[in-house]
Amino acid sequence: MAASLALIIVVGLGSDYLFRRMKLPGLVGMLLVGILAGPYVLDLMGAETIKVSADFRKIALIIILLRAGLELRRDTLNRVGRAALTMSAIPAILEILGVMLVAPAWLHMSLLEAALLGSILAAVSPAVVVPLMIDFMDRGRGARKGIPTLVLGASAVDDVFVIVLFTIFLGMHGAGDVNIWMKLGEIPVSIILGIAVGLIPGYFLYWLFNKYDMRPPKRTLMVVGTGILLTWVEVQCEKWVPIASLLGVMAIGFIILEKSEPIAHIISQKLKKLWVFAELLLFVLVGAQVNIHVAWKAGLSGALVILVGLFFRSVGTYLSLLGTNLDWREKLFCIVAYVPKATVQAAIGAVPLATGVAAGEVILAVAVLSILLTAPLGAIGIMVVGERVLDYSEWFTYRFKELREELELPRVGERVRNKQNGTTYKIMEEKEVWVQSSASAAAASEGPRLIPAIYLGYWWEDTNKDPGTRKTMFCRYSQEDPAFHDHWEVLYDW
Repeated sequence: MAASLALIIVVGLGSDYLFRRMKLPGLVGMLLVGILAGPYVLDLMGAETIKVSADFRKIALIIILLRAGLELRRDTLNRVGRAALTMSAIPAILEILGVMLVAPAWLHMSLLEAALLGSILAAVSPAVVVPLMIDFMDRGRGARKGIPTLVLGASAVDDVFVIVLFTIFLGMHGAGDVNIWMKLGEIPVSIILGIAVGLIPGYFLYWLFNKYDMRPPKRTLMVVGTGILLTWVEVQCEKWVPIASLLGVMAIGFIILEKSEPIAHIISQKLKKLWVFAELLLFVLVGAQVNIHVAWKAGLSGALVILVGLFFRSVGTYLSLLGTNLDWREKLFCIVAYVPKATVQAAIGAVPLATGVAAGEVILAVAVLSILLTAPLGAIGIMVVGERVLDYSEWFTYRFKELREELELPRVGERVRNKQNGTTYKIMEEKEVWVQSSASAAAASEGPRLIPAIYLGYWWEDTNKDPGTRKTMFCRYSQEDPAFHDHWEVLYDW
């Protein structure tokens, strides 16, 4: 396994760098590395790595969904809530109907088998969509109308909805005795329970982080561990009650952000660094699941079925956005963002074949082909269209966020120690301002140039002084000022 992990890291990072240099999403390069190094082409990965691939991919997906939750703001969710709900169901339903319309004639299968295929194809890939939406959110793109949040939230519920439909169709094919209404009732139940099982530990973690001043890596590991535990709870409870644990994972991040924005930003920053390795695992191992020999069997007919399904899905996405304040270009971005398919298709594409569905081999072939066609093209489309469509209205806010991350500044409420005299202070206030660059002042011909700066208010924790006499001082930090870590260090209990 060690050699396989080394291959994933070295070659995966190399492909990521190469594709980014070509102005393409790095994840496309990672997917291609996984396909080539996987067991169906060059077979360079050890069998033990493939055996635990599902667990690695789940952990990586948890990390990116935690980051997503830590970016979900209540006011933005309130603005996009209705559109997110309609986008989570209408596009999937229309895609299934589109596949049912053409698959029986073109792929020689029954109507029920076509419904099974459509429910597999109708799931959008959170592994592809979520990282790209977070990247836009990090850079303040589309924030004014909450477009990345809209796509992110809708895609998470879309998977829950589609998997329930897949279960219904599979049960109808197997036994023919399925309570459809009860199964459909599982959709809101799983969503509500999933959010609930995320909010409870989210509140607990917030309380714990407030009571004990832990180091950020320990906070981050506790959040990740809790997210993994939620997926275990889902598996243990699935016999009695459905739980959408991945929604619960996002709810953990959401509640921490709601209760304590400083803690949320610190954890998010650490998860961002952890995601560098998790991203490699996720996309290389997803690529390793793709059997291009099986995909080849789907042929032109399979590709045409996928395209028809995407056309119907695009119509559904457009209908879901009617009545919103999005213009046609922003609606086009949402349509493109709903194209990629990967994780769900890799996970359940072979289930019909394993359960004895007559057209199971064809269904698997089309599912694999959908990954090959839509994952790279969808990712490229999201990046290209997003860069041209999503606005820069939050550019000023983004510059301060970028500065804070670059200088590794503490947040309000954190304790720091002066490296020169050992005195302890607490950050009580922060203020974001624009100041004139000293470099531009020297070059008068260029005119004045404003740069972002952050003022921090330090409160001296001296127990021998009365509260009204304790010293408070302010320091300014920018790209041209002395660095925070030159004079200070952040303190943690453990």
